[in-house]
Order: sequence, then structure tokens, then C-alpha cells
Amino acid sequence: VRASFEPADIVNEVLSFGSPTPIEVAIFGAPTLADNRAYAEKIRLELAKLKNLRDIQYAQSLDYPVLEVQIDRQRAAWSDIKPQDITRSLLTATSSSRFVVPNYWPDPKTGVGYQVQVEIPQGSIRTAEALAELPVKSSNGTALLLRDVANIVPGVMPGQYDRYNMKRTVNLTANLGSGDLGSAVRDVERAIKAAGDPPPGAKTDVRGQIPPFRELQRGLTMGLILAIIVVFLVLAAYFQSFLLALATVTAIPAALLGVVTMLQLTGDSLNLQSFQGAIMSIGVAMANAILLLTFVELRRNEGATATEAALQGAGGRLRPILMTSAAMLAGMAPLALGLGEAGAQAAPLGRAVIGGLFAATVATLFVLPSAYAILRGRASRQGASLHPQDPTSRYFDSANPSAVILN
Repeated sequence: VRASFEPADIVNEVLSFGSPTPIEVAIFGAPTLADNRAYAEKIRLELAKLKNLRDIQYAQSLDYPVLEVQIDRQRAAWSDIKPQDITRSLLTATSSSRFVVPNYWPDPKTGVGYQVQVEIPQGSIRTAEALAELPVKSSNGTALLLRDVANIVPGVMPGQYDRYNMKRTVNLTANLGSGDLGSAVRDVERAIKAAGDPPPGAKTDVRGQIPPFRELQRGLTMGLILAIIVVFLVLAAYFQSFLLALATVTAIPAALLGVVTMLQLTGDSLNLQSFQGAIMSIGVAMANAILLLTFVELRRNEGATATEAALQGAGGRLRPILMTSAAMLAGMAPLALGLGEAGAQAAPLGRAVIGGLFAATVATLFVLPSAYAILRGRASRQGASLHPQDPTSRYFDSANPSAVILN
């Protein structure tokens, strides 16, 4: 007896993309099914060592009990019994005569045709000995018993054959017992490597929720990297300085560190919700950093040194930054507590925002002014413009002040 637990909700069924369980490993491509199964058994033993997986088993019934009828061709020939005679008798007895001699009886009153078939009641054949007593009749009228011309041997065979691209496959399924899906993915990959080299031509394919998880992970990672690059380039164009743009994005590592620390303290994983919370916290952190550095750069252009401008900017923008951060933290507090029905699903988003924004706010008020003072300590107050009528340009034509372009 084998028990299997499949997802009961439509969300997990859709996310598994046709697999019966969240984790499925398919082995295919070997010359024979036996080679596929031998390699699958090695993988199954490695998967059984993982503590976060449950219900590890084959998706197919590979050892279905059968009775193999081995025809003694010499005795059958002496008795003038052909193999098709034995097949016809077995098929009629175990299934019905409709596969051998289709017969229809039309009702003369209604004109409706009914299929008439003859079969032995299933309760009459309960043992191999009863099967051996089946009569076998040849085309010339010779009648014998099945045991006279064949041997009945118990055995096993696959209950079904699954194919992928016309190649027979052996599938291993498993449920996620504890932990997160990302840890299970890494453990499954290590287990497949620990199983050794596959047979010639054999390949493994991990299915279920793992492929969409990898795609989602790659998409979010690439989106975050591209967002940071685009923000950096936009800030460089806005401030006309790569160093100032670099000082602005120093709040991003602090936000990521805060997200990771908060998730570690609360026991949450880096999932879709927490990843969205990280992106939200980075967005608010960048807004605070731009607000601070814009004010600081304005003070420096008015004549203050980089250190004096950093101190004045941090003090002058302290209240707006704290108000923005406090409002965001207060708004995310109910979400982070996970109260209400299904509140735990969205709780990682609020916790990631709180952790990332708290760390980014501290870094913006204390680390960012220091980074600005270091990077812009010897920077010139002249702008990067090449226009001779721009007063901030080093090529400014003071002989023609009436044509000055105001910023």
C-alpha cells in the first residue's frame, strides 16, 4: 500500500505546472527503462536523507504484480494449439468476448442495439490455480486446459509507462515538509550530484514548483540590479557627478542589510513578498538620500566646505527624513504583525520594509554625510557644463555677462 498526498488547493496545483507534488525529478533518455530506474533509485536514496522532504516515492507503479503465462510451444504444437488460441481464451475469460467476437442484439420493439458479451465472473478466478483451469480450444476442435500448454509464473512489471519526447521516464515526487522552497531546491540539486554520473544518454529534469521559482528569482534579481544601475545613471546625470551619485546609492547596501537582519530575526525567508518589501524600502531610502544630498550640495555651492555642508544638510533635513520614515514604518506595522485572516502571507513584506527602511534611515543620517564629505572634499564648485554662458562652467565668458544662462 502506498499513500500519496497531492495539493488540495488550486494555487499549488497551478504553481506545480502539472506535477502531482511541488518537487518532481524526472529521469529519462537511458537506453532501457531498467537503466533509468537504477539511476532513479540512487537519487531516491539521496533524497531520502534530506530532512525537509516528505513522501518521497515513484510517481509510476513500477512493480505491479502480474501473472506471466509462459507458453510451452512444444506441447502446444503437439496438441495443435496455437498462441492466438491461448490469447483468445485468456482475453475472453479475464475481460470478455467483446474483444474477440463482438455481438450485438437489436431489440425488435425499440430497434435499439445492445452489445452482448460473455465473461467469467471475477469472483470465480481468485488464484493462479483457477486461472490454470481455463479451457483452451483450437480451431480444429481440440480442447485442453491452460495448464496443459502453459506455465503460470507470478512476477512484476511497470503498471504504466510515461514518456517525454518519446522516451520512457521514471519520475520521483516529494512534498516539502519543512523549511522554504529555496533551501529545498539547493538540497535537491546537491542530492542529484551526490547520486553520481547518470547512465549514457540519461538526463534529469527537475519539475514542479522549482522551475517557476528559479524564473521568479532570476527576474527579481535582474530587476533589482537594473533598477540600481538606472537610478545611479539618472542621479549621475542629475548631479552631473558620478561621485555624488555613488554617495547617494550608499544607502542601498544598508537597506539590504536591514532587510536580511529583520528576516533573520523574525524567521522569515527571502520570498516574493519580502523581495517586494526590499524594493520598497530601497525606493524610500533613495528618496531620503536624494533629499539630503540635494540640500547638502546646495550648501556647498553657496561657499561651505564639504564637511560643513554635510553637517548642515543632516541637521536641516533631519525632520523631513524622520517624518517620511516614521510614516512608512507606522503604516507597515499592522502588515508586519500578520494579524487577521491570511495575514501571515503578507507579513514578510511589512517586516522587510521595516528592517530595510530603519537601517537605511540610520545610514542616510549618519553614514551618507560622512561619505559625502570624503567623496566631495576636494571637488570643485564648477559644474560639468561646457557652455561658455553658464556661470557654473569653467569655460564661463565673464566678458559677456548679459548672456548668462540661469540654472
